[in-house]
Amino acid sequence: MKNKIDFITASLTGGGAERVLILLANELVLKDNNVNIITFGGTDSYEYDNNINRIQLHDGTIKNHTLRRFFQLYKFYKKKENRPNTIISFLPSVSFVAILVAKIFKIKIIVSEHINHLQVGSIRDQFTRKYLYRLANFTTVLTKFDIDYYQKHRANVVVMPNPCTFKVLKTNEHLREKSIVAVGNLDRYHHKGFDNLITIVAPILQKNPSWNLKIVGEGDTGMNYLQDLARKNNIEDQIIFLGFRNDVQDIMKKAEIFILSSRFEGLPMVIMEALSQGMACIAYDCKTGPSDIIVNGTNGLLIEDQNIVAMQESLGLLINNKKLRKELSDNALTSLDRFSMQTIITKWEELFAKIL
Repeated sequence: MKNKIDFITASLTGGGAERVLILLANELVLKDNNVNIITFGGTDSYEYDNNINRIQLHDGTIKNHTLRRFFQLYKFYKKKENRPNTIISFLPSVSFVAILVAKIFKIKIIVSEHINHLQVGSIRDQFTRKYLYRLANFTTVLTKFDIDYYQKHRANVVVMPNPCTFKVLKTNEHLREKSIVAVGNLDRYHHKGFDNLITIVAPILQKNPSWNLKIVGEGDTGMNYLQDLARKNNIEDQIIFLGFRNDVQDIMKKAEIFILSSRFEGLPMVIMEALSQGMACIAYDCKTGPSDIIVNGTNGLLIEDQNIVAMQESLGLLINNKKLRKELSDNALTSLDRFSMQTIITKWEELFAKIL
């Protein structure tokens, strides 16, 4: 019998968690599962396999999002033929609703976390993590860092890393542009550390006029703020805002250095993607994720969390040391086996087997 799996999230409008959802759904449908993707609003930023059933529960007049989602999902699953074997719910705001409805209809449910527990969130999200996740069959987290927290709150927790989304380069001898690349939603510039990033790169770019910083990501408010910051630091001509792009893999393949300036993360897929394209990676050792992916001095550089001076010095070293960039680049390509799509899908299939 085929496994019927429903992925549930708020929308498919951008975001790293949503990208992971699409990747997993596409892979699982190729393995002969029946897969639905259910959302409650927004437009789709990602393409999905034609064999996936796309369900948009976007109607309703209830102004409170949580109540509206509850009644929409309850109404949908009230029809027995709509019920899956397993629900995979993304994000606490959606899991609040999905867990309650799953319990009503006795549907197996996995809740999937994509940030670390230190990112507090709303009161509703805190309540969901502390008191509702224990009702789910499994709670998946990105790193071991979160295990103790969820076990303390009696959740059945397992580590489930994100997969690397890009195919790893097979050859690495092409010329690269003198570009530093950063990726993230611009409106979340504080989370992604883009405000500090402008300060970090300013003196370096001024000393190296042939280099530039490319920032990939959407967000009008953040872009206006960061453009103004670039002007104040006299580097507006060396910072390129690319907006939302579907060709990030090609951008990374062509560029020299990837930088992650985040104040906090879950397990940043973007580092894996940069490594897969042979970029020389440099990242703050923030909580959590970078240290799970980067071995300092081997496939990238880990910098003391939010130490701006250390980040400037190490970034300057990378720009001026072509040999070091090449060593990190070559090592990056051999460091991603444990994050391959096949490895991660096998872990998901083992979880389904335990539930069913």
